[in-house]
Amino acid sequence: MQRYFISPAQFQQEQVWITGEDARHISKVMRGKPGDVLIVSDGISREARVAIESLEQDGVRARVVEELAMTREPRLKVTIAQSLPKGDKMELVIQKCTELGAVSFLPFLSSRTIVQYDAKKEQKRLERWGKIAKEAAEQAHRNRVPGVEQPVGWKKLLQAFSSYSLVCFCYEKEEGLQLRDVLRPFAEQRLIGDEPVSLLIVVGPEGGFTEEECREAEGARASTVGLGRRILRTETAGMTALACALYEFGEMGGV
Repeated sequence: MQRYFISPAQFQQEQVWITGEDARHISKVMRGKPGDVLIVSDGISREARVAIESLEQDGVRARVVEELAMTREPRLKVTIAQSLPKGDKMELVIQKCTELGAVSFLPFLSSRTIVQYDAKKEQKRLERWGKIAKEAAEQAHRNRVPGVEQPVGWKKLLQAFSSYSLVCFCYEKEEGLQLRDVLRPFAEQRLIGDEPVSLLIVVGPEGGFTEEECREAEGARASTVGLGRRILRTETAGMTALACALYEFGEMGGV
């Protein structure tokens, strides 16, 4: 069943009003008609099965048939901090990590980041990334759309570490501590109780992190971890670490 995210203002007690690209998708692509049933979510607290009442020139009107429980979000709240990669790799990271269950994305610039940051183009790029996150969340039947933050510099990223329960700094030269060595005891400690648990996974650019950046991350209380004996591409590392983290927390058929 097709799923759409709408704003809380469009989600009334008994009716919903769907506009913009979603309305065009329903009428032109899905060829919707009165009586067809959809799922809509405000991405915050309400989700419902709705039936189309009318397809109008400026939107689609539907009535609420059944309120649904919002139970598809993982208990472990994972943010992917990704050093801006070349080309459209960031789009791939956002799409696939949204499908897996990431709650937000924090792009950043590090010393070996190749991409030239252009503030003038930033708004369009953020809109594009937000659209990709929304479409991926709909496809994966998520209850919420992950947020995509504006890119930050290295120092601001380090300052953000204190906001998370755990920070895993993925470093290809780490030969001792591996991701599982950190995640498993962390999961065992945090699976008891209902308090929110947050994890930041930090992934470097194509050229990796410098040794100085690694020391600075450790100084900011990050756990430097390896991802095995093979070197992963920058767009693969975050997905891999995310899947491992969710598995350890029983979100992918684990504990």
